[in-house]
Amino acid sequence: MDHEKAYEGLAPAVRAAYLERIGVTEPGPPSAEGLARLQEAHLRAVPFENLSIHLGEPVVLEPAALVAKVVDRRRGGFCYELNGAFAELLRSLGYRVSLLAARVFDGERLGPPFDHLALRVDLDEPWLVDVGFGRFTRLPLRLDGRGEQPDPHGTAVIRPFGEHGVLDVVLDGTPQYRIDHGTHPLADFGPTCWWQATSPQSPFTRADTCSMLTADGGRTTLSGTRLIRTAADGSRTEEQLTDAGALSAYREYFGIVLDRLPAAATRAPAVAAT
Repeated sequence: MDHEKAYEGLAPAVRAAYLERIGVTEPGPPSAEGLARLQEAHLRAVPFENLSIHLGEPVVLEPAALVAKVVDRRRGGFCYELNGAFAELLRSLGYRVSLLAARVFDGERLGPPFDHLALRVDLDEPWLVDVGFGRFTRLPLRLDGRGEQPDPHGTAVIRPFGEHGVLDVVLDGTPQYRIDHGTHPLADFGPTCWWQATSPQSPFTRADTCSMLTADGGRTTLSGTRLIRTAADGSRTEEQLTDAGALSAYREYFGIVLDRLPAAATRAPAVAAT
């Protein structure tokens, strides 16, 4: 059976449970203001995390599985999972959503094609929506905007690269990712998602991380057994936890209940995340 073709979108009960998960009771009709509210609520409630990779859990790129992970299992995920699930919620609320493929900048180098999944949401104008890039803008960005776009997390600019509809997304002067032209079905992201989850060269297989926006605009990150708290002004504190303390931190800060630490936390030094 082709599960993705059989999937018919969120049932009303699942949509209500998803909204409860992110703390939104009355989303209202599609609007730029409503979209911003939903994105920020998602960032505050659903962590960016790659724990499945280090717990031996499969990463299943099917809409129903992505939503179930966020809603039923009370987990987060990385870009394919978070933006894939959020796309389903937005569609169920009447938003027109397309999937965008991007390549992530690492200094001046670019990652592989389909390195990142972001969302295009079309209202009166197109918007870039992203709840799966860790520390990024808190609010949607005007996809056709070419000037500076202020955000609580900095100043964003979306600028053309070349002449074929390719766009670079820049935050505070630092390129974040390059969006390819066109839109794609979820299945197109499968090969690169598999590589990210399995290759020794992938940053996601080298260390585990779990990170989420806090109510005051800062971030809390657990990388390995290192707990990092970053305030809205950029100041940060770090604390090295015991294994038991790390399991408690997953519950306290992210609502994630684990019976064991991810494997990377026990075999390698933690990698600090911001």
